[in-house]
Amino acid sequence: MNKWIGIAMALCASGCAMAPETTPETATTISSQEALAARPNQNTVIDEEVLYLLMAAELAGQRDQYDLALDAYLQAAKRVEDARIAERAVRIGMFLKDGKRTREALDIWLSKDEKNLPARKFAVLLAVKSGDRESAVENLDAILLEDPAGFETGMLEMVKGLEKEGRLPFMDDVLNDLALAHPDDTGVLFLQAVVASLQKNNEVAQQKIGRVLELQPDWNKAIIFQAQLAGRSGDMDKAREYLQKAYKQAPDDKQLRKMLLEVLMNTGAFDDAIRLCQASLDENPEDGEMLFMLAMISLQQAQVDKAESHLEKLLGNKEWEAQASFYLGKIELDKQHADKALQWFDRAGAKGFGFDADLAAISLLLSQKDMDEVETRMGRLNSKYPDKHLRILLMKAELYNQTGRYQEAYDMLTEALKEAPESRDVLYARALVAERLGRLDVLEADLGKILQSNPDDVGALNAMGYTLTDKTERYDEAERHLQKALHLKPDEAVIIDSYGWLQFKRGKYELALEYLRKAYEKQPENEIAAHIAEVLWVMGKTQEAKDFFIGVFKRFPDDEYLLNFKNRFLPE
Repeated sequence: MNKWIGIAMALCASGCAMAPETTPETATTISSQEALAARPNQNTVIDEEVLYLLMAAELAGQRDQYDLALDAYLQAAKRVEDARIAERAVRIGMFLKDGKRTREALDIWLSKDEKNLPARKFAVLLAVKSGDRESAVENLDAILLEDPAGFETGMLEMVKGLEKEGRLPFMDDVLNDLALAHPDDTGVLFLQAVVASLQKNNEVAQQKIGRVLELQPDWNKAIIFQAQLAGRSGDMDKAREYLQKAYKQAPDDKQLRKMLLEVLMNTGAFDDAIRLCQASLDENPEDGEMLFMLAMISLQQAQVDKAESHLEKLLGNKEWEAQASFYLGKIELDKQHADKALQWFDRAGAKGFGFDADLAAISLLLSQKDMDEVETRMGRLNSKYPDKHLRILLMKAELYNQTGRYQEAYDMLTEALKEAPESRDVLYARALVAERLGRLDVLEADLGKILQSNPDDVGALNAMGYTLTDKTERYDEAERHLQKALHLKPDEAVIIDSYGWLQFKRGKYELALEYLRKAYEKQPENEIAAHIAEVLWVMGKTQEAKDFFIGVFKRFPDDEYLLNFKNRFLPE
């Protein structure tokens, strides 16, 4: 459970928004309305020529003739003392991405108001965009000297904007230059840590944030960021230690409490997590978030009755009812109470949980083979969730797959790949359908593309290994894929099953049976059961194979894997 890491970064940025005129968006992709927002001081005394320039600029702006407006404001800015006219020219220049005239307007603005922080921030952005390292350092230094307390918070949003533009390496160099003049400034060090972290340089980030906390040990934002870095490196115990320290200093911080709760759950410290939730509920018994977290903790501990009790208390809470209904549905699904689960999923959807609830309901109906209801519900999805087009398409492909319409599924997924050629989910789905159609060339190509992007994709490794085992005699290749998958996820039942099937194909029946039974203990799926029955049969243990098979077949008489075994080995 690593969601808290993202929350930590958000918390680091909270309270850090710059004035509207200095956000990265307005500075790099400023809108036309924003470009014309900074109006001159109405009390400024201006002559007729300047008045004409301002009127011309205003009229040009209203007509979307921003190039003309910029020229007019720039000329006016040279003639009056009001720095706001130069500011307006800068904003329009940034909107037009006209570096030369923006630089000219900035020089005028700073000559009239050299301590103006928004002007300095615009100057930093312009310097970074043009690769002018010296100017960037000079203007950052001016901002730091003018506003040392607000330096770090004022710069964080700028850093986030520069990340989107791929300019962090340059900003890293600029901050390193600035740090030479201010080696013990915690704001500069913190920014260096953030920039290093965003570039995945965890070691440097930890070093910088460590120095920050040597200089300012009780700075909560830095402690939280240190916890984030520890979590990213996999040291959840350290992350927990840091967050507990931060929480002691700010026990009313709800976002921090949520982060600590998630880390406690992640590290298995359920008793501490429960105490933290309960302490909050003692203060506020109606705290829906804490009730929900208690439910999640109970589910983690397999205390389903307790989880249900907590979730049921949320059913009258407008903010949490939808989520509570969804998880109550998942609980009923685990109990194999399909009708009750469907009712909860529908309630969750009606209360605002939306797409996930609708998808869960459709998946449930698919498993029940209620294809008419599935098609009805699927037909409503595109209009309800136009932004979820790809996931809906994958669900439709699965519907076709379930109903044996493999060519339709294949064609749909092939079209989807034209829209999203790098989509792992679409490639994987088409590979599985291609196997049904006997298109092993497509299967290998699609899974190969996934593995080229991510050699540790366990699903693709297992699918490739199993298919090579089952459909070819390329057992050495299959073994390489499956051994790697097992190394990455040694307790995954489907991989253990695949590896057992490989041993069977190689004639190592005892070893195969050992792996297959281990897989079935972990996850009693019908395909694994069919594999066990076949291995027993081939080993000459026909009665044991029959007894085992019949026990499973009585419960799942329509399963395709079991039917396949029955037709091959137990024909009537």
